[in-house]
Amino acid sequence: MIAGLLRRARHLRTDVRGVAATEFAIVVPFMLVLYVGGVELGNGLAMNVKVSATAHSVADMISQNTQLTSARMSGILSAASAIMAPYAVTDAGGNSLMTITVSEVATDSSGKATVQWSQSTSTSGARPVGQQMTLSSFTATSPNSSNNANISLILSEVSYVYTPNLGYTIAGSVTLSDSYYLFPRCSTNGPANSNFPYYDVKYPATAVCTCIQHLQQKSC
Repeated sequence: MIAGLLRRARHLRTDVRGVAATEFAIVVPFMLVLYVGGVELGNGLAMNVKVSATAHSVADMISQNTQLTSARMSGILSAASAIMAPYAVTDAGGNSLMTITVSEVATDSSGKATVQWSQSTSTSGARPVGQQMTLSSFTATSPNSSNNANISLILSEVSYVYTPNLGYTIAGSVTLSDSYYLFPRCSTNGPANSNFPYYDVKYPATAVCTCIQHLQQKSC
């Protein structure tokens, strides 16, 4: 009997039939975490590209006007949310996941930059008028005016709250954000013929005047 038990023990020690199953059971949880994490990371990167595209598009659309009405501004901001498709812009409760804020930042003769106007899709997202801003040297119109004097810029800022579909992979929500500066394309307001702020997009205005209307049609 003892000899039989010893023989069985030696056979069990050399039996490798369950090794693959054991290794598979150990590796599967890590493989699933890597797979699910890769999917979530891919979604996050794709959404971040959409956020950047939205910021650029809003600044581009606003900068193509010399003046804007409140209705036209609201229309641009509302339409810009469609850029996030096919990703949702509201949660299950109807709350907005994305905030779009557009502002005009102008500098005086000394290069001091302040907010001239600001509009946002959020009731608390707009920047205060008069808020002082710090501009990059890359916004200078030439190497001889590195202090950014007498310029205006359209600043578009977008933030998006991304909540992973599988919450246990990435805990909580991640805020994706981007901002974009653009010079107004065809403003009629400059240091030679008017007062500060210069080269601005007037908002709110009583009428809409686009670059085409101003430069080609000569209607405003």
